[in-house]
Amino acid sequence: MNQIRSKEPVRPRMEAVESLLTRSSVPARMLHEPAPAGRDLDIILETAMRAPDHASLHPWRFIIIRGDARQKLGEVFGDALCRRDPLADAAMREKEMSRPMRSPLIVAVCAEVVEDNPKVPVVEQVVACGAAAQNMLNAAHAMGYAGIMLTGKNAHDPYVKQALGLKPKDEIIGFLYFGTPDGEARPKKRPAAAEFVREWTG
Repeated sequence: MNQIRSKEPVRPRMEAVESLLTRSSVPARMLHEPAPAGRDLDIILETAMRAPDHASLHPWRFIIIRGDARQKLGEVFGDALCRRDPLADAAMREKEMSRPMRSPLIVAVCAEVVEDNPKVPVVEQVVACGAAAQNMLNAAHAMGYAGIMLTGKNAHDPYVKQALGLKPKDEIIGFLYFGTPDGEARPKKRPAAAEFVREWTG
């Protein structure tokens, strides 16, 4: 017996949509233990595998930084600053060194770029990694954690890339800072989507 299928669209689960609409970046200084770990971190990383990926290049690479490794990353940031600016003073270097200590877990999202691919230009590979990062932020929020993606000069610094084991052609998409929020971040005013939409009719 044939079932009559309704032509009405299936409505999405409100829980998922609500999670997407309520996610907001939380300042790294407000992120504390516990951070995602074990199976929770595995799930967050698995959501990254659902990002759009033209030609299945899997360009994303994730570097987990936690514990004492954060201090070592801070030293890399401090050294990178001094290389960029030989006039940087001790206070400026100390500020750079303190950045990774603001949250208990950092995931560096990187693109292992495939050069001269005839089907997938570099920009698409970078976009794929950005989509993977967004999936991870959304997943963390849905699981009760919080996060923020930070870039800055360290994300584009050749010395930092080398220290993380990347090649010159590769890119650091951003550093995801994760933890449990200590309080609520100030609500960020969001623009109306309609302000950025137009319909093309040919």
